[in-house]
Amino acid sequence: MIDLRRLHVLRMLDEHGTVTAAAAALHLTPSAVSQQIRLLGRDVGVELLERVGRGVRLTPAARSLLGHADRLYAEWERVLAEAAGAPAGGVLRLCGFPTALAALLAPAAAELRDAGVAVEVTEAGNAECFALLLAGDADIAVVLPAPDAPPRDDPRFDQQPLLHDPFDLVVPAGHPLASAAGVDLAAAADEVWIGADGCDDSAIVMAACSAAGFTPRIAHGAKEWNAVVALVSHGFGVCLMPRLAPIPAHHRVVRIPLAGAPSRAVLTCVRRGSRGRPAIVRGLGALAAVAAQSPLPLVDGEHDEAVPHRHTYRS
Repeated sequence: MIDLRRLHVLRMLDEHGTVTAAAAALHLTPSAVSQQIRLLGRDVGVELLERVGRGVRLTPAARSLLGHADRLYAEWERVLAEAAGAPAGGVLRLCGFPTALAALLAPAAAELRDAGVAVEVTEAGNAECFALLLAGDADIAVVLPAPDAPPRDDPRFDQQPLLHDPFDLVVPAGHPLASAAGVDLAAAADEVWIGADGCDDSAIVMAACSAAGFTPRIAHGAKEWNAVVALVSHGFGVCLMPRLAPIPAHHRVVRIPLAGAPSRAVLTCVRRGSRGRPAIVRGLGALAAVAAQSPLPLVDGEHDEAVPHRHTYRS
């Protein structure tokens, strides 16, 4: 018999690369990780690790075992969906990137809480959301299909569309483009740009500018949207900003819809096989309800409202 908990430890070692990193992700000691893998090797009658210098690597037998692990775990999640109505510990754990937390997860979690569901919400970067799901520290994540994210057909995760999040051009109040009801992105080709260095959206921004025929001249950078908009407000440049990201009222900027606006698909993600668990069904339902009430288009087009006119934000 294979202990799935030990198999999960092997999966985490493969994911994180070292015993120490896997132990940190699993909230275990390195010695406990090594012991679990030794016991798994004993259970299946093969060696799973081999020494390489001061470290270890997975043996071919371990690789073969991992080839079946994702399918076994997906089946186990389906068993749990049929057998139990509550997530581990009785708390539904949600995570997402910052703008998704503010616009989607927080209101969905409030609805769940008011309906008597215990919830726990964690802000996490896109890559960290997948790590939290895999480690069992989150049940539902709101993520982006970023270049470094697992592909949609990754056997460990079930990723489904939630909504589209268009990008707007944000310029200082009084800027020559500020009076436009809408513009082509190429109109900002000669502008100085503010880079969103710490955001998962920078690749989308660069690709959109490239498609419009220019490379943005980035003179300043910030890691949070609030800081990016503050720089725009004080006349240091322009930026592209997803519509989910709020703009504080005291910033003097204008948000202009773009013709053929670039957008990012916002996805829900759960461990494959777990989407049918009753608590997760409720959580996904709450997120879908919040998304349906937003002014953003749903991915399936059912809520594809007209893009609003430019918005001016002044103190």
